[in-house]
Amino acid sequence: MIRVTIKENEPIDKALKRFKKKLEKAGVIKEYRNRQFFVKDSVTKRTAIGKAIYRQHFIEEQE
Repeated sequence: MIRVTIKENEPIDKALKRFKKKLEKAGVIKEYRNRQFFVKDSVTKRTAIGKAIYRQHFIEEQE
């Protein structure tokens, strides 16, 4: 559970910004987006292989 303590005389905007930063750092939003719908294992593997190929090609172009 993520907690943000609001200091005395602190604007809500600053506390909300800290809360969002903690959420992003913990990976909660990314996990939520990944779980919104079911993805088959074969599709997950295919996208992982595609990303690896893209990274490998990108690294070769830089050299």
